[in-house]
Amino acid sequence: MSTLLSFIGTILIFRWMRMLHVKFPVPLFLPIVTSTALIILLLLMTGTAYHAYMEGGQLISTLLGPAVVALAVPLHEQWDRLKEHLLLLAGASLSGTLIGLFSGMYMAIWFGMNEEMVRSLLPKSVTAPIAMDIAALINGIPPLSAVYVMAAGISGSVFGPLLLKKLNIQHPMAAGLGFGAASHGIGTARALELGEQQGAVSSAAMTFSAIFASLLCPPIAALFL
Repeated sequence: MSTLLSFIGTILIFRWMRMLHVKFPVPLFLPIVTSTALIILLLLMTGTAYHAYMEGGQLISTLLGPAVVALAVPLHEQWDRLKEHLLLLAGASLSGTLIGLFSGMYMAIWFGMNEEMVRSLLPKSVTAPIAMDIAALINGIPPLSAVYVMAAGISGSVFGPLLLKKLNIQHPMAAGLGFGAASHGIGTARALELGEQQGAVSSAAMTFSAIFASLLCPPIAALFL
C-alpha cells in the first residue's frame, strides 16, 4: 500500500504543481522545484522514512532512463540543421564539461568538503544514472551524486532563463548549450519550453557532456584528489 501511495502521490503532486506553474509562470514555481519541496515537507510532517517513500518512488526512477532517451526526439527532428554545427557543439560541450568539473571540484575543496564528497560532486552536471556510475568508479557516493545532479538541474532550470536575459543571450544554440552542458535532463526539459531548437541543442550538449565527463572524471580524480 505504501508503495502504491508513494507512486500515485508523487504523480498527482507533480500534476498539481504543473497546473500551479501554468497559472503562475514564474521560475520558482517550476513543477520540479515545487513538487520536490512539497514531497520533502510531507515526508517530514508524516515522519516517513526516505527508504519507505522510495519503495514507490523507485518505480518512477526506473522511468528516468527512457525519459532521457525520449529527449532525443527533438534532436532527431532538428538533426539536419544541427549536423552542420557538430564540431561547434562538441567543442562547446567539452568546454562546458571542463568548467563544470573544475568549478565544482575547487568550490567543494574551498568549502572544506572531504575527499569522498568532492568525488561525489565531480559528475554533478551529467544525467543522474551516468553520474552515479561515475561516482562509483571514482570512489564517490552514488546517492549523494544524484542529489548534486538534482541541485544542478533545478538551479539551472530556475536561474538559467534569468541569466540568459541578464546577459542578453538570445541565440537558440547558445541557450541550448548552456542548459544541456550545465543542467542535463532537467535543463533540457526547460530548454524545450523556450523552443524546439533550444531543446534539440540542449539534448546534444547533454549527450556530449555525458561522454566527456565519463572520460575525464577518472583521470581528473586521480590527478587532483
